[in-house]
Amino acid sequence: MKKLAVIVPCYNEEAVIEESYRRTKEVLVKLPNPAEIIYINDGSQDKTRSLLDHIAATDPHVKVIHFSRNFGHQPAVTAGINNCDADLAIIIDADMQDPPELIPDLLEVQERENANVVYCVRKSREGESLFKLFTSKAFYRVMNYMSEVHFPLDTGDFRLVDRKVMNEFDRFKERGKYIRGLISWVGFHQVPFYYEREARIAGETKYPISKMLKFASTAMLYFSKKPLRLATSLGFISVLVGIILAVWFTLGKIYGFSNAEVGWTSIMTSIIFFGGVQLLTVGVLGQYVGILFDEIKARPEYIIDEKKNFGS
Repeated sequence: MKKLAVIVPCYNEEAVIEESYRRTKEVLVKLPNPAEIIYINDGSQDKTRSLLDHIAATDPHVKVIHFSRNFGHQPAVTAGINNCDADLAIIIDADMQDPPELIPDLLEVQERENANVVYCVRKSREGESLFKLFTSKAFYRVMNYMSEVHFPLDTGDFRLVDRKVMNEFDRFKERGKYIRGLISWVGFHQVPFYYEREARIAGETKYPISKMLKFASTAMLYFSKKPLRLATSLGFISVLVGIILAVWFTLGKIYGFSNAEVGWTSIMTSIIFFGGVQLLTVGVLGQYVGILFDEIKARPEYIIDEKKNFGS
């Protein structure tokens, strides 16, 4: 019988963590599989740490990893996978938007399809604004256009992965991980599971607009070179436009069909256009250079302060 681990990243989840544990545990005790829960406390500033310590003290099948500070959602998931020794793992957030009651269904799909990955596709998303819904749908479609790898649409980190995928994931050394993209990149046999995403039972989203933009840019730059090609194309177009304008104004001056000496508007338009292209190109290059800078430093992706129930 395959051992199952449920990986749950947590950041300031005191309002939901006990209910998350209760509902997840109710599901796991009914499974024939030996199962455990791995909570990763991502440097929470509320009572999440003490609540997780209490849960771990009362349930030996609950493992807890405490980070030394907040490192982010993707490093937390990474730590869960790196410290998982189970045959199967399910990644799920603590806010209950992805219902733990679906775990048996995921296991059934995995066994029936003999799948290495069962990724969960959202048919609907309750409790989220139209802006969030629109930007999320747009993001996945832009990512698929920009990337050389196909990403399933309308998915999150909620998914089941087997030991083969986890072993390959442990080999990845990059710091700026986009986990759902990396799992798609790994390949193997991956199948969808469609579900209705629920609203948060309490608390606030940990992905405000600023973090959403950072997450999207990380995903885009790590999985695509097309922004560099776009910058090159814009540079070529700007040079072409500049040549055409230079020829136009020169001929206009010779043959008298343009008033170059009073062409303030054309001059300012040209300056703004070329200046914008240059800034955009430098900005794109700067993003890639920044990624290289972070990777060359080779700092650890996360630092663990303490572990609970992992044994010696």
